[in-house]
Amino acid sequence: MVGVDLFIAGVFFAAIGAGLLGSLVGLGGGILIVPLLTIGFGLDIRVAIGASIVSVIATSSGAAAAYVRDHLTNIRVGMLLELATSFGAVTGAFIAVYLNARLLFILFGVILLFSVVPTIKKIGEDIPQHVVNDRLAAYLKLASTYPDRAQNLMVPYQVTHVPLGFGLMYIAGIVSGLLGIGSGALKVLAMDTAMRLPIKVSSATSNFMIGVTAAASAGIYFWRGDVLPVVAAPVALGILLGATLGAKLLVRFRNTTVRLVFLPVLAIVALEMLLRGLGVL
Repeated sequence: MVGVDLFIAGVFFAAIGAGLLGSLVGLGGGILIVPLLTIGFGLDIRVAIGASIVSVIATSSGAAAAYVRDHLTNIRVGMLLELATSFGAVTGAFIAVYLNARLLFILFGVILLFSVVPTIKKIGEDIPQHVVNDRLAAYLKLASTYPDRAQNLMVPYQVTHVPLGFGLMYIAGIVSGLLGIGSGALKVLAMDTAMRLPIKVSSATSNFMIGVTAAASAGIYFWRGDVLPVVAAPVALGILLGATLGAKLLVRFRNTTVRLVFLPVLAIVALEMLLRGLGVL
């Protein structure tokens, strides 16, 4: 009984940290919870993914409301791209049953490494420059502004390459269904790199979207019995608390600071998951 209590407490506090970092960089706590549960607590990856699906919904609930209130979220962009990710999430959840655990680890790590490269190239960028609305962005009125408390001003921005972003979001949805991470890494990547939104807006909009994406595939994981209450409950509560704290911090950070947090989180988790998939850890 004591062992179970310690396990629950350990998972809860680990989830707080995952939720805090996940909400700051728009990845969702799932991207950190999966390696924490598998590497740190020795759980099967499918159980970890089941708990992660629940945690992603909790992250979105905790952070998204705060970001919408603070006018960081681009709701028009989020609602448009969510169409693609929801269809992708259902696709990924059905595919996941046919893949073995080691392949999922390797796939997870490779996806994260691909997310690191374009971010390194823009490490010093605060506000995207020379961005012009494409035809679809202008028609849908996707351009907006956001408050930057670090600079104490309203920052206008425009949106480009909407079709490319939409296609990347479908892929992000498939990854979410496969790995239970909410695919925040690819969502941020698509909005920040392809559509050229400021990274703080990308992060906030990603948090707004990931809960819907995860919910689209959550029922399948429940049906398969991959969601264990003794794991999912402390994960969800910890993630919710951490995500709420992270949302309060993001509005005070500069875009360059968010990138500096984003990079090491992605790189460390990617390395751990690749080593696990290759049997080194």
